[in-house]
Amino acid sequence: MKDRRLVIVIVDDHELFARGLALLLSTNAGDRFEVGGLTTHVEEAPALVESCGADLAIVDLAMPPLGGTAAIRQIKRRFPGTRVLALSGSDDLDLAEQALRAGADGYLTKSADPEVLVAPLLTVAAGFRVLEGELLDLLLTATRKPPEALLEELGSQDLRLWTFLARGLETNDIANRMLVSERTAKRMVASLLNKIGAANRVEAAGLAGTYGLLDSTSKFAEDAT
Repeated sequence: MKDRRLVIVIVDDHELFARGLALLLSTNAGDRFEVGGLTTHVEEAPALVESCGADLAIVDLAMPPLGGTAAIRQIKRRFPGTRVLALSGSDDLDLAEQALRAGADGYLTKSADPEVLVAPLLTVAAGFRVLEGELLDLLLTATRKPPEALLEELGSQDLRLWTFLARGLETNDIANRMLVSERTAKRMVASLLNKIGAANRVEAAGLAGTYGLLDSTSKFAEDAT
């Protein structure tokens, strides 16, 4: 680790919590951390990381309208070297998995004592991942939604788009087949990745195979050829 204070930014729609956390870190670990800034808006997170030169970002997952996972994904896409610790007010396994797939380097519930955040932050900054023991046990024993459960949640348009991604179609090809603009196609792809919990197109392709979308018997497989 660098011989300087680590710069932290806080992304949380509850401003009082964010300011309280900033004060706690400055008071209890001011020799190790410098709080560069905070924002209550997901879309402002990447710019805040850039302007502060942040080493670490603490991101609340329950942020409307896009959600904290969107902030994590945006931060990691633009600043892969910035470490991210996700916070959640619940122990929702799906939310935890989404955060980790989006690129979070650690995940803690807000029920944890704020004063114990210093050690996890230092651990994440050092290049390691952090998960509460009970949550890790649940993630290891939990199974992904069975194919029929996930597929029933998606509309035919989503399933068709998913198959296109699995076949490796470029955005312009997808736009032509879906009869939409490339800009709209990009938004549709981003929305689908979020729905299926995939971090990128490659992972989406792998999941498509797992869920049988590429089987010769699938009507969507024929449509994608």
